[in-house]
Amino acid sequence: MGIAIERTSAPKPKPKSTEYGFGRFFSDHMYMVDYSAADGWHSPRIVPYQPLTLDPGAAVLHYGQAIFEGLKAFRGVDGKIRLFRPEMNWKRLTASADRLCMKAPDLPTYMEGLQQLVTTEREWVPTKEGTALYLRPTLIGTEAFLGVRPAEKYLYYVIASPVGAYYGDSLDSVKIWIEREYSRAAPGGIGAAKAGGNYASSLKAALEAKKRGYAQVLWTDAGQHKFVEEVGTMNVFFLIGDRVITPALSGTILPGVMRDSVIEVLRSWNLQVEERSVPLAEILEAHKNGELKEVFGTGTAAQVSPVSELGTEEQVYKIGSGGVGPLSDRLYTYFMELNYGRTKDTMGWLHEIC
Repeated sequence: MGIAIERTSAPKPKPKSTEYGFGRFFSDHMYMVDYSAADGWHSPRIVPYQPLTLDPGAAVLHYGQAIFEGLKAFRGVDGKIRLFRPEMNWKRLTASADRLCMKAPDLPTYMEGLQQLVTTEREWVPTKEGTALYLRPTLIGTEAFLGVRPAEKYLYYVIASPVGAYYGDSLDSVKIWIEREYSRAAPGGIGAAKAGGNYASSLKAALEAKKRGYAQVLWTDAGQHKFVEEVGTMNVFFLIGDRVITPALSGTILPGVMRDSVIEVLRSWNLQVEERSVPLAEILEAHKNGELKEVFGTGTAAQVSPVSELGTEEQVYKIGSGGVGPLSDRLYTYFMELNYGRTKDTMGWLHEIC
């Protein structure tokens, strides 16, 4: 499909890199393409960033047919712009769509949209190290009807936002609250899908954790709150002795692109990685015995997020020295060097745009 391009007649002033934050500013254009059961995917276009027009009866507003992805375009030290593993985000988008009975765009439609949008917005890709152009592919049900069934019309669109370094100028650690009241997802549910509903269900616990002085929550299983699942919007890893342990993808945990990448890198460094059920009691016992060396989360926003403290109503568990551990630092440095083109991409993960 040829992508029609309508350029804005009123370009926005670009913010300073010191003002970016995360998701506060949006670029001049967006990519859109429609789907209907009769016509398939059609009318791909780049248009000026604008509000969406939806019928009040649209499926997304009543039955929650909404999924999204998140990935970054990095400007390397050589000036070239690259995406990190975009095909992995497409695979997850497709899996999320299948779980919510939605129609996902095929790989060419997805990749051509990213390629053209980033090329159009190349001046919005920041140059400062630690910054990037964050891309938010989104798929929603747009058919207007009242009746519980999958929609037959969808809109897929991608918006872009210049974002700053998640931690500022240097890597920092965060405090995490162990959540044992609220639940993010249950077995058989949509926990493995990147669906808007999963994030809506997480807001209450996150707000209460922040009131206690914690950045995010460590989710535990919905049945007994005895097994570790995720950290906020990230996957979680524990360094116990010389083993790196992370919860297995059991259907309630989002299969993170960074999670998969970190596991591959750790194994290439000949470190032992275990993907399995992780009892919370095991983590607390390892802390008691001095074997819990590091805890860190992984995700698109921060790449690697070291954890300095785990908190409960009964006790505070300080991790290591309370700062950034050597393994977290090594991983963070590796991905920084990779994404900004200062080290060779031996994994074949980077997709050059322009």
